Amino acid sequence: MRIRNNLLAQYFPELDRFYNACESESLAIVQWFLNPDTIAAMEFGEFFHMVTTTRRGIAQTLRLRKIHRLATESVGCPMGPAAEHEADLLVEKLKQVRQQIKKTDDLIEDFCLEFSEYSYLLTIPGFGPYISARVLASIGDPFRFENRKQLIKMAGYDLCANRSGRTSDKAVPVISKKGNSELRYALYQAANVAAARVDLFRAYFTKLLRGRERERGIKTKMRVKLAAKMLIIAWTLMKKKQPFDPAHLSTD
Repeated sequence: MRIRNNLLAQYFPELDRFYNACESESLAIVQWFLNPDTIAAMEFGEFFHMVTTTRRGIAQTLRLRKIHRLATESVGCPMGPAAEHEADLLVEKLKQVRQQIKKTDDLIEDFCLEFSEYSYLLTIPGFGPYISARVLASIGDPFRFENRKQLIKMAGYDLCANRSGRTSDKAVPVISKKGNSELRYALYQAANVAAARVDLFRAYFTKLLRGRERERGIKTKMRVKLAAKMLIIAWTLMKKKQPFDPAHLSTD
């Protein structure tokens, strides 16, 4: 955010629309050639060679030619040594943080692989290494839960009444949020990804919404319901030591 919303916005705003096309090239430009005048003073061949590590074809060449041309027309503010130093520091810091995250993820994965249940959790659509590790750590021994109600309560997905001065018949049911907040967040993200990108879960999510599309906040509520469903599926797979089966989604 500091690179795009601060540095690029000030000094080379034309580069921002190309930033996600190839982030490694964009970061190289930010680190070494954020000043458009520097790019404009270079031949394209030299610029291309210095910001690329691999050749990706015609699309890459055309994109970098556009960036090289836009540098000569940039409306960005003039840069000084302080801004160039800041750009270099931010890119190096970003690379360092990503290396640390990868190292941590690798250590977590190595540790989780010691548990046979981990491989079964990975078969659930929307469950990557982080989500699977979080669920595994939160559930622990799956047999310590006698029923799904205990499991749902542990995550804070159990319902309670938000009365707020209302009589009991008008109380609004909401999730308690008294359980494991990190697990709840992880499961919601998994449900969000699965409902958007996995056909099986997208169909299930659409079924939950059918007839209620106009209700306020209904999509969020149904994602929460799907997240709770995914927790139950994960618990079941851990107990039975089975990979995910689409039939698990339709089981009440």
